[in-house]
Amino acid sequence: MFAYILIFICLIAAYLIGSCNSAIIVVKLLKKEDIRNFGSKNAGLTNVLRCFGKGPALVTLLADLLKGSLTILLIKLVLSLASFEGDLMTIGYISGFMVMLGHIFPLYYGFKGGKGVLVAATVLLAIDPWTFMIVIPVFIVTLIFTRYVSVSSITAAISYPVVTFLLQYFARNFELGTVLVHTGLVMLNTILIIYMHRANIQRLKDGNENKFSFSKK
Repeated sequence: MFAYILIFICLIAAYLIGSCNSAIIVVKLLKKEDIRNFGSKNAGLTNVLRCFGKGPALVTLLADLLKGSLTILLIKLVLSLASFEGDLMTIGYISGFMVMLGHIFPLYYGFKGGKGVLVAATVLLAIDPWTFMIVIPVFIVTLIFTRYVSVSSITAAISYPVVTFLLQYFARNFELGTVLVHTGLVMLNTILIIYMHRANIQRLKDGNENKFSFSKK
């Protein structure tokens, strides 16, 4: 019973930490502005870069890296110290999804946050570095060829559960049941990311989606 209570507390903590939106905080501290009033109105890294340049974007990137990865590592540490005997990787996936929910629907900012792509990536780094090393190049290569951050994000999100299944089942010999659970949890991230890009998908259809420039200020 204690283990379940501790897991519940960890999941709530993951959501609350995820609700600390780095883009909103960084722009407010450095520029005294609300990022949600600029550009695409999205409280995420890409919009910070487009509207306020590389400096604030770099700080936002570092903050999100720490938020996603450290949250998962901290939860794993707490459960390990509590002698938790369950599947820490599965708890990591669930905790990562809660961090994403907090980032996308932050409690502190009227439930209006970012799209969760960067946080999903940093969470993945802490949970499964091997999958991370395949999914991130998918994002980068797609961005180089299309110059659409939205297309790259959606492509990487779709590849995430595919790579998870193939790598864990065929290369790492996880039990099929465990692999299916992990893949199912990862699918939740994919569905959420695609849903959060619905406006981008419409702009792509209309032909007016903004392309990413590699020579920003």
